[in-house]
Amino acid sequence: MVYKFKLVSDEVSNFSREIEIDANSTFLQLRNAILDSVDYTKDDIDSFFLCDDEWQREEEITLEDMGSSSDQDIWLMEDTPLNELIEEEGQKLVFVFDYFTERSFFMEMKEAVPGKHLSDPICTVKRGKAPAQNVDMDEFERQIDQNALKQQAAADLDIEELYGDSEFNDDELGSGFDDLSLN
Repeated sequence: MVYKFKLVSDEVSNFSREIEIDANSTFLQLRNAILDSVDYTKDDIDSFFLCDDEWQREEEITLEDMGSSSDQDIWLMEDTPLNELIEEEGQKLVFVFDYFTERSFFMEMKEAVPGKHLSDPICTVKRGKAPAQNVDMDEFERQIDQNALKQQAAADLDIEELYGDSEFNDDELGSGFDDLSLN
């Protein structure tokens, strides 16, 4: 069986990739196909996350065992076939390619094609330019600071500044119905 995945980015609106891969392939093979399709190097730590329909992260599939002491199962990319965790069309995943800044691709398994097999994954659609693999950390921190300032400014706005005096006088309003006839 072949899985067809579509990838998009929240950083670049016209970016997308579609990758076909055998269901028996590993998450590592999918990772490498994604990185090849966007011309990224393979020397960074990254992870897949299985998500629910609202993109809430559930299971993590990691490149390396980070020595987690939790009771949860540890899924390693090189040891986990896709069909072990992905079973139906519409399955959502997030591929975090930049752990430092939590930058990622949003993925969905669009179609499962039974009776077809691929020895190697292929990128069948390339639209737009992928976001840069790494960002300038100084620029990233400036953007975070600017966003924090904007959020603080919005929180500091006084409701009375937006809507005027919070007290009103009934005489100022008038009835608005004085000239209407209901006959």
